Amino acid sequence: MESLIKFVQDEFVPKNDFPEFSAGDTITVYYEIKEGEKTRTQFFRGVVIQRRGSGALETFTIRKMSGTVGVERIFPINMPALQKIEINKKGKVRRARIFYFRGLTGKKARIKEIRS
Repeated sequence: MESLIKFVQDEFVPKNDFPEFSAGDTITVYYEIKEGEKTRTQFFRGVVIQRRGSGALETFTIRKMSGTVGVERIFPINMPALQKIEINKKGKVRRARIFYFRGLTGKKARIKEIRS
């Protein structure tokens, strides 16, 4: 059964070619918003907290600070409204899911950057 689901995902779900990113990276996600008849592009820039799932069901969570309030958003990797993903910084973290990042404020909330 699982192999049948994987086959259908590989054959029929369109693949988006986005750059490779992981937890700790700062990325900008551009996505389309429909408001009535009009469509516009909006972006969401923040730190990747986690990537979960695989194949067509993969999602990633981004966290940003809006003033003093933390805002998180979950994006499916195969969402048709996703236009592009830009990597702003590659971060060096030792975990695949950095939920501890939610509790950090100030200078402690900085992630060391990998220079490439």
